[in-house]
Amino acid sequence: MTQNDVTMVRVYCSEKGHQHQAVIDLLHREHRVAGVTAFRGIAGFGRSGQMHDAGLLDVSLDLPVIVEFFDRPDIVAGVLPIISEMVGPGHVVSWPATANLD
Repeated sequence: MTQNDVTMVRVYCSEKGHQHQAVIDLLHREHRVAGVTAFRGIAGFGRSGQMHDAGLLDVSLDLPVIVEFFDRPDIVAGVLPIISEMVGPGHVVSWPATANLD
């Protein structure tokens, strides 16, 4: 099994305004990255400190969504500035990893 250097990226989004869907569409349709997964959170807060959570009896439409993806470092480097502009400062985290892409 051949291991390739990749960059993992985690993008912290909001369900509100379908921000996460715009990120997923960009990654899938325009950049065709190697892999994407979206996780819907049950609670979270950001810089404002305002808590967003889902209670047992309500369904919130403003919950946190994490979009995680990976690909070769050159591909990720091409898409990161676009995503950073879409979601704003402090919402993108990345780190080196390895994966079998063959």
